[in-house]
Amino acid sequence: MESIKKKLPGILICFIIAVPSWLLGKTFPIIGGPVIAILAGMLITMVWKNKGNAETGIKWTSKIILQTAVVLLGFGMNLGVILQTGKQSLPIIVCTISTSLIIAWILRKVIHVPSNTSILVGVGSSICGGSAIAATAPVIDADDNEVAQAISVIFFFNVLAAIFFPILGKVIGFDTTSGGAFGIFAGTAINDTSSVTAAASTWDSMWNLGSETLNKAVTVKLTRTLAIIPITLGLSAIRAKQAAKDNQKTNGFSLKRAFPMFILYFVIAAIITTICIHMGVSADVFAPLKELSKFLIIMAMAAIGLNSNVVELIKTGGKPIILGASCWAGITVVSLIMQHVMGIW
Repeated sequence: MESIKKKLPGILICFIIAVPSWLLGKTFPIIGGPVIAILAGMLITMVWKNKGNAETGIKWTSKIILQTAVVLLGFGMNLGVILQTGKQSLPIIVCTISTSLIIAWILRKVIHVPSNTSILVGVGSSICGGSAIAATAPVIDADDNEVAQAISVIFFFNVLAAIFFPILGKVIGFDTTSGGAFGIFAGTAINDTSSVTAAASTWDSMWNLGSETLNKAVTVKLTRTLAIIPITLGLSAIRAKQAAKDNQKTNGFSLKRAFPMFILYFVIAAIITTICIHMGVSADVFAPLKELSKFLIIMAMAAIGLNSNVVELIKTGGKPIILGASCWAGITVVSLIMQHVMGIW
């Protein structure tokens, strides 16, 4: 009880920031609630230097609430449907994810981007933006500045993609009588769900396709999201082995560290959803949990913004932006090449 009282002020502040951010995110989906929350937190912390009793709760929110949000994210996944309808795009997804991670790894060495920042930008670009960053950050022990940096970079290229990809699709000659090709392109080359939705909806509106493009893009995007599982487990295993090698706190390979419990709970949540829907339970039953997950991510981003050093982020922002641009360009080119090779357009 004493511990809860100690954390409560900070938790409440994050909640208060999250509510208007969540509402504004619905009004401006191309920006999204998480970005609004993290920016609000950054602005507030420029004035509110000494957080006093609230500091403990803010730090707790940025870690534990973030992990809880990732677990609840699993309730939005029907694995059977995703794998069945997303298998056409699977080769493209594998290639784009591999491309982004390789680019991030190379540029980390070439332009000396901090390790955690390069991982977060690489994973966020290749998988699913904020959700992937949220899942990866606790695994690699990323601090709030590193998370804020990655979120900011991902947001910038999300907005560019949502605006310019429908124009690009028209210029390069995507089929305008069907939303399949552009839906796969948006689902594989845009990293955040909000921007995937915005770009796909724009294409539907441009060519009067109803929601055909949107449905395809979202399915492909959800298929990509499954990559969170092997990526985070792989990163965690690497970190555990490095810790053992460097004689840090662990003296050997730690199973608990290699397999973070919140990721396992995420998998269990997805399996529960899949089984229930297969047994006839409506997917609408899990809608409140999905919405709660989104809100908790916004709360965690508010906390991360409150813990971030804006001046330091600006000073160190150049290299992560170059990294993000390179990952984004690489994913876009590979997605287009793969679709052309596979005869999708």
